[in-house]
Amino acid sequence: MRQYLAAILTAVFGLAVAAGMVILSVQFGPKKKTAVKQEPFECGMPPAMESRGMARVNFYLVAVLFVMFDIEIVFLYPWAVSLRQLGSGAFYAMGAFLAVLLAGLVYAVKKGALEWD
Repeated sequence: MRQYLAAILTAVFGLAVAAGMVILSVQFGPKKKTAVKQEPFECGMPPAMESRGMARVNFYLVAVLFVMFDIEIVFLYPWAVSLRQLGSGAFYAMGAFLAVLLAGLVYAVKKGALEWD
């Protein structure tokens, strides 16, 4: 238990800070909604122009795919460094992990998530 004390204290501190911020924003945040408070705020100036509408979904799909494959590298690098100590079970587990990611990439390409028309 003592070896996990630092991790537990860090997690408790992080949760306390997050909870404190939520409580303070609820306590000190605006209570009465007015038209002025609901306007978009841009550097103290009135908005320069109207919004251009909704952003295209393709941007978000590419961003999610990037994050997915970026996180793959986070798992892949430590595995590759310590592969000899882990044994063959870890090799097959990583193969299954990569197969799932490859299936996700193939699905995204078939659905046209990477096409920008």
